Amino acid sequence: MSRDTLFLIAPGFSDPKHPGQTFVCPHCNAIEGLLSSFPELAARIEVRRVPFPRPRTQVIEAVGEENQSLPVLVLASNPPPDAADWKGKRFVSKTSRILELLSQRHGFPRLHD
Repeated sequence: MSRDTLFLIAPGFSDPKHPGQTFVCPHCNAIEGLLSSFPELAARIEVRRVPFPRPRTQVIEAVGEENQSLPVLVLASNPPPDAADWKGKRFVSKTSRILELLSQRHGFPRLHD
């Protein structure tokens, strides 16, 4: 059975525009915190951490070159109506929506308002 796949930028990356500094993606890091807090739930999805520099080949292969900004959740089945489409693959790239879907589809706790 196929699983949802979550693409994140690997934390602790460097950016040539800012030599000597180390970074995390703020959007990916919000999701990383949830994954690390609930490892048993994180095991239900495929998590791929990819390097910061573009082109992000794994992401391009999954959802196309124009959709390589991260995070991205690629949905294995039963996509919601608001999911984007690339060659029949359905995905969501807005962080808040990814967090909602992780709750709805995989049992993660919801964010408190």
